[in-house]
Amino acid sequence: MVKIIAGQKGTGKTKRMISMANDDVKSLNGHVVFIDENKRHIYDLNHDLRFMCMDEFPVKTAEEFFGFLCGMISNDYDIEKVYIDGLLKIAGIVEEDLPTFVPRLNDLAKQYKFNVVFTLSGDHTTLPNEISPYYIE
Repeated sequence: MVKIIAGQKGTGKTKRMISMANDDVKSLNGHVVFIDENKRHIYDLNHDLRFMCMDEFPVKTAEEFFGFLCGMISNDYDIEKVYIDGLLKIAGIVEEDLPTFVPRLNDLAKQYKFNVVFTLSGDHTTLPNEISPYYIE
């Protein structure tokens, strides 16, 4: 299942997600993955989760990022939760991709029984209506 944390810059989205990921590492049986655009938050995260820096991978589009996630899941069936900080910044995904990308990612998560939480900068009321069911407060 996919969940989205949306909010303006500086509202604590990343801090909240780091806290969630650190709590999940302690409580979940499966693996927890944190994907970020750079290594700025690596020392804030529990060392037991898997950190992936997208600067190290040649991923440029929503389709390539989806393939990247599929490869990650196919390599590790024990992944239980994936956190993605700043989805739109990470892989060249644009807002217009969201209405198709998010449900497709949700289908993948259901099929392989893992959860995804990602952040989006901006007020959730200005983002596409098709992804509103995925928002969490």
